[in-house]
Amino acid sequence: MDNQGHDDLGIRYIVSSCLVGLRTRYDGTDKLCMCVREMVEAGIAVPFCPEQGGGLPTPRLPAEIVEGDGHDVLEGRAKVVNRRSEDVTGRFIKGAEEMLELARIFGASKAILKSLSPSCGVGAIYDGTFSGNIVEGDGVTTALLKEANLEVVTEKEFEDD
Repeated sequence: MDNQGHDDLGIRYIVSSCLVGLRTRYDGTDKLCMCVREMVEAGIAVPFCPEQGGGLPTPRLPAEIVEGDGHDVLEGRAKVVNRRSEDVTGRFIKGAEEMLELARIFGASKAILKSLSPSCGVGAIYDGTFSGNIVEGDGVTTALLKEANLEVVTEKEFEDD
């Protein structure tokens, strides 16, 4: 028990829920990464989908950041739109805030997030044209977690460690 009377859960990571096999991606699929799932099973990680946490349904239209990356979205210089050009920026910001709050509740200091996602991409995201082009930048959730001093990596970087 810690000094507030709560059990120490030992959770150190917050992870994209699609990586543990939950069908939370925009198209209703998962991107199972067994090493991440094993961390959840061992009780050292907790899964969360920031897009669902922001109130978006599954499945949902694909979305991309236009005019920048997640840091720009948080500063109000860019937005997130879906394939129909509908602005879903508020949902992405809300989901990022929810994931950060969950990380704080569980005492997570690190995150393992899905590469290239407009929420979870780390260092690389799609360019906002829905053409498959990749540019440097972070997703909205990654940007917020980094600003809160969490270490953020993709599932690909984590598997290489």
